[in-house]
Amino acid sequence: MAAQGGQGAQPSQAAQAPGEGQATGWTPAMENESLSKYLLIICGAVSIALIIWRITTGLTRYIRTVTSLTNDTQRYYVQASTRFSWIKKNLLYSPLFRKRHNREFQLSSAINVGTLPTRFQFLFLLGYLATNVAFCVINIPFADSFADACKQLRNRSGTLATVNMIPLFLMAGRNNPLIGLLGMSFDTFNLMHRWFGRIVVLEAVCHTFAFWAASASTAGWAAALNTTVTKQFMLFGFIATCSFVAISFQAASIARHAYYETFKILHILLAALAVAGLWYHLKLADLEQIKWLLIVIPIWAGDRLIRVGRVVYHNFGKGGTKTLIEALPGNAVRITVTMARPWTFRPGQHAYLYLPSISFWQSHPFSLAWSEEAEELTADKLAMNRQDVLAMRKTTMSFVVRGRTGMTHSLYQRAAARPDGRLTTTCLVEGPYGGQHMMHSYGTVVLFAGGVGVTHAVPHVRDLVTGFANGTVATRKVVLVWIIQSPEHLEWIRPWMTEILAMDRRREVLRIMLFVSRPRSTKEIHSPSSTVQMFPGRPNIDTIIGMEAEAQVGTMGVSVCGPGALSDEVRQAVRRKQYDTSIDFIEEGFSW
Repeated sequence: MAAQGGQGAQPSQAAQAPGEGQATGWTPAMENESLSKYLLIICGAVSIALIIWRITTGLTRYIRTVTSLTNDTQRYYVQASTRFSWIKKNLLYSPLFRKRHNREFQLSSAINVGTLPTRFQFLFLLGYLATNVAFCVINIPFADSFADACKQLRNRSGTLATVNMIPLFLMAGRNNPLIGLLGMSFDTFNLMHRWFGRIVVLEAVCHTFAFWAASASTAGWAAALNTTVTKQFMLFGFIATCSFVAISFQAASIARHAYYETFKILHILLAALAVAGLWYHLKLADLEQIKWLLIVIPIWAGDRLIRVGRVVYHNFGKGGTKTLIEALPGNAVRITVTMARPWTFRPGQHAYLYLPSISFWQSHPFSLAWSEEAEELTADKLAMNRQDVLAMRKTTMSFVVRGRTGMTHSLYQRAAARPDGRLTTTCLVEGPYGGQHMMHSYGTVVLFAGGVGVTHAVPHVRDLVTGFANGTVATRKVVLVWIIQSPEHLEWIRPWMTEILAMDRRREVLRIMLFVSRPRSTKEIHSPSSTVQMFPGRPNIDTIIGMEAEAQVGTMGVSVCGPGALSDEVRQAVRRKQYDTSIDFIEEGFSW
């Protein structure tokens, strides 16, 4: 990033018409400061609006739950609101174009170029980009003096780039407080983080080229480029700009997916270099914009410290964590971690796993499939009171991970190489994260899962069946639709499903539909009971949702976790039913 003040000129003096500042008391520097604050006000206003939306919808769901606890028909909640249905169909749930949202665009089986945002996400990002463009050029006298206009554009774009780093770094954090406040997933913030980053890069490049253009108009391009590398504060700014530009290339979907672990390390190093370069650029030039960077650095450092604190607290002390990895059919493993300290489990949560013996530097997110609590009583000391029991309680958490490439492939190979297919190793768990979307207020719940995406659905099934038996949820019908390639994949969750199928009043509320997309023979397809059915091929999503809507109880909640193509199919089917019945859509996914 080039210097905001340029070659000794102060920002308040740049491109100021004769007598303008003296007559009005309003300088370009003051205008830049105001526009920076307006940008933060816009972000804050959008956040407040989303918080109000979350509170309103949360209150609606609470009322729906309470009024439906003893109401088995819930007919009032079946009727769709025409206005709200239009918003959900055409804005909230709508892909950018016809159907495609979560399914990646692939150039080959190994190369993809990412996904498209939803229509609501696109409109927000487009509006925010347009706002930044407008703020960069407003009140700049391009028609008067080219050099003065470039100086003002230089100052303006540099200031806005620095201010935009506040939401950019906030959205990157796993402990982003807005995730809970706004009820938005980390996946959504990850998307926003990528696009805010592109805005920062564009403004940084604009800042640098505006400086070069202003200097070249008076001293020539050679002098402008020479100044960039000979003046210390200019050099630091140029290093920051180069780091931002490098991030924009190495964070592109093709590079990110092909070499994820390399991308992650390089991304962090480049971000640190950009922040350090910008810090010295602003400090040596004695520019007041450094105050915005004083907000960015604690946000980034704070998230890192909280992450380290989570890992240390949950994994060290009291005997530490114990990890068992079991090789399963279909190149999958089941990871069971006995935590050093208990945690509160909620359906829909995920955690990041560090496996130093497999991939030392990296952590990967996985949906939490199962969790149990058990007392560890030793012969040395038996628990005599409740405090002793709680002190000895251990929480086990389980994940199913399918071996594909990189770390997950190595993990499966290591476990499968053991004679018994069981590997004991060191695993550190960071979490829990997520769990905002509870399904208690829906009279009918349909859970779609593809492959290991069932790990997201299983905790909801157990939670809703338990709630139905205890009379604490509105749910009266739960349908699990699981698409697998082979019947042997049932082994992934067999112990947990055995426990669920034995739960009290399970037959009254739960129905399971298993679709085997690649059966070796028809003999493999057999339905154990009327509530657990198996079918060959892939499901017709429209038909399943239509059948459940015909006998719908209360509001229907439809959740999906699986491949992008499945998520897009379910999204489209839910949108088609918006005006027919009251139906909500929840998508679970991890973009990276």
